[in-house]
Amino acid sequence: MTKKTESYDVVIIGGGAAGLTAGIYCGRAKLKTLIIEKTLVGGLATYTNEIENYPGFPDGATGLGLMDLFHKQAKKFGVEFKLTDVKSVSLAGDMKQVETFRTIYQAKAVIIGSGGKPRLTGAKNEDLYLYDKGISFCATCDAAANTGKTVMVIGSGDAAIEEGIFLTKFADKVIVSVMHENGKMDCNEIAKAQALSNPKMEFLWNTVVDRFEGDERLHTVVLKNLKTEEKIPVSVDSCFLFIGYLPNTELFRDILDMNRGGYLITNERMETNIPGVFAVGDVRDKYLKQVATAVGDGAVAGYGAEKYVSESEIFEKQIMNEGRPSLVYLYNAIDPQARELLPVFKEYEQEHGDLRVSCIDIYKSDGIAKRLDVENTPCMVWIKESRIMEKYYGEMTRDRILDICR
Repeated sequence: MTKKTESYDVVIIGGGAAGLTAGIYCGRAKLKTLIIEKTLVGGLATYTNEIENYPGFPDGATGLGLMDLFHKQAKKFGVEFKLTDVKSVSLAGDMKQVETFRTIYQAKAVIIGSGGKPRLTGAKNEDLYLYDKGISFCATCDAAANTGKTVMVIGSGDAAIEEGIFLTKFADKVIVSVMHENGKMDCNEIAKAQALSNPKMEFLWNTVVDRFEGDERLHTVVLKNLKTEEKIPVSVDSCFLFIGYLPNTELFRDILDMNRGGYLITNERMETNIPGVFAVGDVRDKYLKQVATAVGDGAVAGYGAEKYVSESEIFEKQIMNEGRPSLVYLYNAIDPQARELLPVFKEYEQEHGDLRVSCIDIYKSDGIAKRLDVENTPCMVWIKESRIMEKYYGEMTRDRILDICR
């Protein structure tokens, strides 16, 4: 089957909170933008029954309702959506490719917000009670809904124990299932001591989940003792799984830098190791994974993608000047001495009509400087026949310009 090809300024892989925010920024910047989401627009946030810590909603909001607002705002700015799965990517070069089953989407910039998925226990009936039916993965999101109730925590790592302690601020009892011997946990010693001394926390050692039981909602977690194989039914109102998280980064292995857990590594601008490729939200290596932090990631990446696309056009048409001679002056607007040189370059351009002179302020964005491999400013770059002939960082005068542009 021959696949059709469609072109965009920006393609965003993943329609969660981070991807939707990036889309809003790109769409508002008048970029032709596509969001590809394989399941449900809004991502994991749509499965959260109540979100009380997202700013601007003092009465709280449902995850589905909040993501619906994000979705509508993105569409308002002309963002297009495709509900399909990405099969492969080619991210090198000026034009990137994102391939689905039927279509190859070309884009000048790609933003990856493919999110991830919590690691499951694999126990019987688990899939029947995920998210709003009793099995949760986010204490910060769902703790308040369990006020005065009995909850179970599966796991003994830092996340499990610290989130379990947090849950005791709301729940009457927090029962922790630990697969290790009595007193042994995978968390740090400080968290361990705090948990063991917390009167609201109870520990069931040498246990793993055998099955989940309930009607429309979970009401019992049946544990199995690893030593005796005894089955232990425990009545609960909710169960929280903290046994790891799996980022959806299989497509990007051996292409983008990632840590041992498979999370994509970015800088504070959400840039990956490939120019024009950004990563946002739960898919990147970050300290806190919440809707609020995902929105911040998306805003930064959306702004960065707009800068990248516009600078790409400036670089090809103006800086490289389509093979004709070009003189580039890179400066920082907060440097008064660098500003004083601007009239010199403007006059030189007027006197030499056959030469394009570009004055580039790197104060807000250093993208052009990076493309020219310029580390410090002020700097003068002489380009001829699409090749950098010389970079000059010293004292800049009319005579020096004449000497370089020969």
